[in-house]
Amino acid sequence: MRGSGPQDPDTGTARKTGTRVHVVSDVHGNTEALARAGDGADALVCLGDLVLFIDYADHSRGIFADLFGAENTGRLVRLRTERRFEEARAFGRGLWAGLDRDAAVLGAVRKQYAEMFAAMPTPTYATYGNVDVPSLWPEYAGSGTTVLDGERAEIGGRVFGFVGGGLRTPMNTPYEIGDEEYAAKVEALGPVDVLCSHIPPEVPELTYDTVARRFERGSRALLDAIHRTRPRYALFGHVHQPLASRMRIGATECVNVGHFAATGRPWALTW
Repeated sequence: MRGSGPQDPDTGTARKTGTRVHVVSDVHGNTEALARAGDGADALVCLGDLVLFIDYADHSRGIFADLFGAENTGRLVRLRTERRFEEARAFGRGLWAGLDRDAAVLGAVRKQYAEMFAAMPTPTYATYGNVDVPSLWPEYAGSGTTVLDGERAEIGGRVFGFVGGGLRTPMNTPYEIGDEEYAAKVEALGPVDVLCSHIPPEVPELTYDTVARRFERGSRALLDAIHRTRPRYALFGHVHQPLASRMRIGATECVNVGHFAATGRPWALTW
């Protein structure tokens, strides 16, 4: 993490030169880049999706490919991309038949979590993505990682609010919840300086993925909170190739901090 800065000539102690926070989302197994994500920063904020279940760009990577191979992964990706969800589910059921799905997936997720949480710098503030398994995080998050969901933290004198997970979709990923439950977490935050979530607010330009050619689910509750409480920033990920990666809503700068698995570059917030 960042050094202590220049020395004050009168006291000989470190002089504060401002705060720098690096923000990442959609890590999807990029442990090597995650280990460097906090370099030069006072803190790292991680907005979830640590797990790599399926790599839509490289069908040889991820839990599904490790179990069933790149060819089957490619077929499942095609079905999902074409929004043929019932066929995709039927195809998946056939592959899983006779296997203990829960045991296989959880074992693979545990392996990924052990590597990624060990790579997180201190301090890290993290929330869950929709493909994460929250029940496993306490086993792997060390003392330098603070996990928040519907909770606030002060970083460098600014209040950050965190809302994890996603809303329900036909994809049926591990941490999807109902709209009311999600809205209650947003409401619990109250006014914050920086609103951090995995999914974006419900704005078409922020939710449309130009490569997948579909709208991902955004949150109306997040959008309402932005209008009502006017945070300085709303930071999120989830949409890997957004139509708009950044836009202003009233007083709030809304930023998709990027598909970290692909870029390996954190987004920097300084003040």
